Amino acid sequence: SDIIFHPWKKEENGNQTRVILYTITLTNPLAPKTATVTETQTMYKASQESECYVIDAEVLTHDVPYHDYFYTINRYTLTRVARNKSRLRVSTELRYRKQPWGLVKSFIEKNFWSGLEDYFRHLESELTKTESTYLAEVHRQSPKEKVSKQSTVRRRKRAHAHLRVPHLEEVLSPVTTPTDEEVAHRIKHVAGSTQTRHIPEESPSGFHLQSVSKLLLVISFVLVLLVILNMMLFYKLWMLEYTTQTLTAWQGLRLQERLPQSQTEWAQLLESQQKYHDSELQKWHEIIKSSVMLLDQMKDSLINLQNGIGSRDFGSDPEEKRKRF
Repeated sequence: SDIIFHPWKKEENGNQTRVILYTITLTNPLAPKTATVTETQTMYKASQESECYVIDAEVLTHDVPYHDYFYTINRYTLTRVARNKSRLRVSTELRYRKQPWGLVKSFIEKNFWSGLEDYFRHLESELTKTESTYLAEVHRQSPKEKVSKQSTVRRRKRAHAHLRVPHLEEVLSPVTTPTDEEVAHRIKHVAGSTQTRHIPEESPSGFHLQSVSKLLLVISFVLVLLVILNMMLFYKLWMLEYTTQTLTAWQGLRLQERLPQSQTEWAQLLESQQKYHDSELQKWHEIIKSSVMLLDQMKDSLINLQNGIGSRDFGSDPEEKRKRF
């Protein structure tokens, strides 16, 4: 929706470019419901009217997660096959403006390919509707109109293959076709490109994606384990609170049951408390008495020790003391 077509502009190299602005609807729960898109189309000078058109579309989607990391290149090659038949070939590639880390890269590629498949599936259905509408209009035409249209088409000159521009075959190649061997080797190992998706041989990017998937699996397992442990901890805390409340209520009931109901019971309760107090006081008296006796014994032992040391010092000869020192 909200499509804005800017006019075609011819560049110095002979190609024509234009910019298209529009809004798309997204179904990804991690992205907003709508996003604005800037599509820059380049039609190469090798294109020939009524014969073949080669257009590269650089698509930049705004308002999506990590939109400043990547953009899409779609190459549309529309070639005439017969009088009323043409072939549309589309090749696409995911390119990065700056290199993201592994988890973000796998997230971008997964959502990129799923969104791309949905987009071209919708394009296919729209082309099928247009084709069926065109065929229905052709069948409704009168025989005279069909004959006049066929004669007009027959008089139109078709360009021969040998008159085409020499570098047309190069332009008709997919968007990921490089110009030299180094670029081919570099793009060959770019994760998410059309080369990588269709090359059967193993590449380091495949091992990288496999390691990323294993890492995601381990992280998911750890998160599930943490959730289970948190649930167990919550259950234990809840049971502890419930048990405490139950014990408090039970003790309250026991106290209510033990309350005396008459003066005799109150007197018995006071008498039992007095006896308990007297017994505890007697125990403390005995403990203090035994402690005092131990202190007295320790005092006597220290006095005897002091007297023994003093008598030994006075009874010894001063000459022996001098020699000892």
